[in-house]
Amino acid sequence: VGPPKITLDTLVSNGSPILGDSNAPITLVEFGDYQCHYCHVFFDSIEEDIIKNYVETGKVKIIFKDYNIIGEDSVKASQGAHCASDQGSFWEYHDILYSNWTGENNGWASGTNLTNFAEEIGLDMNEWTECMMQQKHSQRILSSNEDARALELTGTPAFFVINSEGQVSKLFGAQPFEVFKKMFDAELKK
Repeated sequence: VGPPKITLDTLVSNGSPILGDSNAPITLVEFGDYQCHYCHVFFDSIEEDIIKNYVETGKVKIIFKDYNIIGEDSVKASQGAHCASDQGSFWEYHDILYSNWTGENNGWASGTNLTNFAEEIGLDMNEWTECMMQQKHSQRILSSNEDARALELTGTPAFFVINSEGQVSKLFGAQPFEVFKKMFDAELKK
C-alpha cells in the first residue's frame, strides 16, 4: 500500500471551526500544538496582523488543526478547545491557551489550568467538564494527527495556504508576517 492519498479533505477536515468569512478566497490551515514554542511565537507576534489585515477584511479564513507532538498536555489542551467549540468558543479557548503559554511540558496546560481557562471565558462548566471527561473529541484529534502524518509534517507550526482554485502552498515554522503577506497578496492578484 502506498502513502495515503492527500486530498483537500486531509487539509481542512477534523479541524477547528473557521475563523473569518467562510467565503474568503484564501484558506490558511495551521497544524499546531498548544505547547509548541514556535506556535506560540506565531500566535503572539504574527497571527494578529493576519487577522487584522486579511481575516477581518474577508480575504483569508483560518482553520487550526491539531498535531500533538509535545506531550500528553497538548492532547488535553486540544480536547479543551474542541469542548469549548461545542459552545461556540473554540477561538476564545485557543487564544487563552496561547496567551497563557509558558513552555513545553511544564504543567501550564494541566487539567486544573484548562478548567480555569474554561471558566475565564465563561463556558457552561457542567457541559465542558462532561465533554472533557468523556473525551468526546478524541477521534477528531486523532484524525487530525493522522492527517498531519499523512502530509509528512515533521514539526509545528506548519501552514498550508489554499487559494480559490484549490491550489496549495506550504509554509513551515513561525515565518514573519511579511512572508504570509507576500503569499496572500500574490494569490489575491490572480
